[in-house]
Amino acid sequence: MPQLAFAQLPTIGGVVRGAARQPVPFASVAVLGTTLGAVADAAGHYELAGVPAGAVRLRASAVGFAPIEQRAEVTAGQSQTVDFLLQATAADLGEVVVTGVSRATEIRRSPVPIATLSRREINLNANTNVIDAAVRGIPGLSAVTTGPNVSKPFIRGLGYNRVLTLYNGLRQEGQQWGDEHGVEVDGYDIERVEVVKGPASLLYGSDAVAGVVNLLPALPSGPEGRLRGEVLNEYQSANGLVGNSLGLNYQKNGFQTSFRASHRLARDYRNSVDGRVYNTGFRELTLTGMAGVSKHWGSSHWYLTLYDNQQEIPDGSRDSLSRRFTRQVAESGLDDIKKRPLVSDDELSSYAISPLHQRIQHYRVFTKTQLHLGGGELHLLLGAQQNTREEFNHPTAPGQPGLALRLTTYTYDVRYHLPDWQGLQISLGSNGMGQLNRHQNATDFPIPDYNLLDAGGFLLLKKPLGKLELSGGLRYDTRLVTWNDFYLAPNPATGFAGAAGPGAVGAELPFPAFRQRYQGVSASAGASCVATEQLTLRANLARGYRAPNIPEIGSNGLDPGAHIVYLGNRSFRPEFSWQQDVGVLWHQATLDASVEVFHNYVQNFIYQGRLLNEAGQPVVIVPGNTTYQFQQSAARLYGLEASLNWRPAALPWLALNNSVAFVNGQNADANLLERQGEAARYLPLIPPLRARSEVRATLPTGKGRLTGTYFRATVEGSASQNHFYALDNTETATAGYALLGLGAGTTLASPGGRPVVQLIVQVDNVFDTAYQAHLNRLKYFEYYAAAPNGRLGIYNPGRNVAVKVVVPF
Repeated sequence: MPQLAFAQLPTIGGVVRGAARQPVPFASVAVLGTTLGAVADAAGHYELAGVPAGAVRLRASAVGFAPIEQRAEVTAGQSQTVDFLLQATAADLGEVVVTGVSRATEIRRSPVPIATLSRREINLNANTNVIDAAVRGIPGLSAVTTGPNVSKPFIRGLGYNRVLTLYNGLRQEGQQWGDEHGVEVDGYDIERVEVVKGPASLLYGSDAVAGVVNLLPALPSGPEGRLRGEVLNEYQSANGLVGNSLGLNYQKNGFQTSFRASHRLARDYRNSVDGRVYNTGFRELTLTGMAGVSKHWGSSHWYLTLYDNQQEIPDGSRDSLSRRFTRQVAESGLDDIKKRPLVSDDELSSYAISPLHQRIQHYRVFTKTQLHLGGGELHLLLGAQQNTREEFNHPTAPGQPGLALRLTTYTYDVRYHLPDWQGLQISLGSNGMGQLNRHQNATDFPIPDYNLLDAGGFLLLKKPLGKLELSGGLRYDTRLVTWNDFYLAPNPATGFAGAAGPGAVGAELPFPAFRQRYQGVSASAGASCVATEQLTLRANLARGYRAPNIPEIGSNGLDPGAHIVYLGNRSFRPEFSWQQDVGVLWHQATLDASVEVFHNYVQNFIYQGRLLNEAGQPVVIVPGNTTYQFQQSAARLYGLEASLNWRPAALPWLALNNSVAFVNGQNADANLLERQGEAARYLPLIPPLRARSEVRATLPTGKGRLTGTYFRATVEGSASQNHFYALDNTETATAGYALLGLGAGTTLASPGGRPVVQLIVQVDNVFDTAYQAHLNRLKYFEYYAAAPNGRLGIYNPGRNVAVKVVVPF
């Protein structure tokens, strides 16, 4: 009987139209409060199957249009037609988000600054990873990079373990404290990126003190009982990247499943100063599968992902005169940087992975369940993931990894949204994780084996009062970090150091036993006010919390990929931040504008500083590698993000989008400034003023078979950065630059209006400008004090021509 009743659930279909009643290709239509959704075809037609009987709310949205909601009364066994007429707009302030808020909330009603990026916008750009795609589209988000495929997200000047990266709500745990690896996610699989800019510790606990980046895959959206999918092929000229991806999805009677397999291969990238940059290629394979059900009682979905990446490790060594790259052939103790052989042109152009590389394998299995329970909603997430990281850095023993770590993480997140009580929305929840990090067959040991237990609980309240909406909450977290005495001794089998017992010959104890509990209280209070139909004001005060990570408290060794010896501090206290946000948003059919201003004061801020001896000279523990020791002080960051998006009413096919972001980070410890002077005034890794402007022309849909045809021009500008962490020459000034990009794309539709193939062409850095981004770590990969061409360090990629072809079926 239940199956028969569900089979009688009706279908809702219709057409989504825009200006002059032209169809809006690929618009999204969803049933609010459920996971049911569909994507319209090239002619604007959509179909939703399995809609429960009763009163429902439908929502249609598309890039460049304001979303709209309509109510429908659904009768069992009957289908009906619901059409939508969207009004053009240039921004996404009416979009609904799920990250960083207790319940689905419009962006402009959230007191916490939140920004989004859609799959369509991701596809328009030439990206080598999904974080780079998000950086291009979201002001205030930046990335520290180590070559094209290694990008670590920074939000308003803070990154590493201060930014929590999620995959569909699951914490991404993969030794993210390290410099030389990125996010282990298939960028072709991401449907949407949501970014919380500011402390999100209230919902997520430690490590979200700077914000959250949530990478959301798509749920199946094709017609009932029909296998749908796409084939994607991509090529980029700067590093010869070849990307291929196959995606499949199917749904029927509430059952949903999807699968995607992606492979990317790239060689060393090139620029006009360095030529091809040795050891920046990679080879990456990802597999993603999902199966689940969506019924009248709620939904439950299971995910399984497998990620395997072989990533080369650049070190920047060169011949001092010719500036050609050289490669290491002897172990560190016998290695003479001046006698390394030159890298041949064949090696630079080859797609083969060099012997000195890292291999990252990341596996996830998790489930997300949503139940309608007691008049409210219960959300449950349970997950397990394992990250295995090997860095092969021994030229005389290429099969012997230097760093070999295996991190296993178990995660839970449960929250309950109570039924509304006199307009008051109450949410309760708890989340946390358990971790085990273990060295495998390694020779380098920057951190000990450790265990971690983390848990927290929260209460959130939201109360609409006419045009005003108030929200706030409170959270408590506790984290226990432990490890036993961890000994090292010479390993006769490998000829290198290895983990050992206390009685081993030559045993040393670099990591004495440790046990420490960290705890903290997070809080948030904010309000948004829709003052007029166009004007929204919002403000928020948040206290963030972050427990020190393992390298900060326990490191005592070499990270071979970063070429840095790290020393921790076992007495560190948790970081606490107080951030104030004020935003003004203007929203109308042809013009959107916003200004977000923030101020963030961080207590017990942890950062790296060069270790000096009594004579003030840098301490060298491992030849050829610098030595840093973690330190703690106070920090202050402030800045703004602004955007102006205009779609002229007389020219509805034209859009002009502009954004700017600025952050200033300063050391707030007066004693440190008195001791170290002006060189210590600014914080490390602060991005300079960045601006982006885009002009996009989208041709009206005519009677031909081409639809969604667009042309675009972008200018990305970065000001010079003269406010940098100058102590011990850790950072240097960075010159400003401007990069021009040109792009075009179109979709060929069948006579019936179904998309047949989508073609996207994008050219970045059109003039092949030589530049170094301030957050490019390769800028500091330099072995000499001067160069014949006056150019020190490694430069960012040069001109890049990208072609992307998507074939839906």
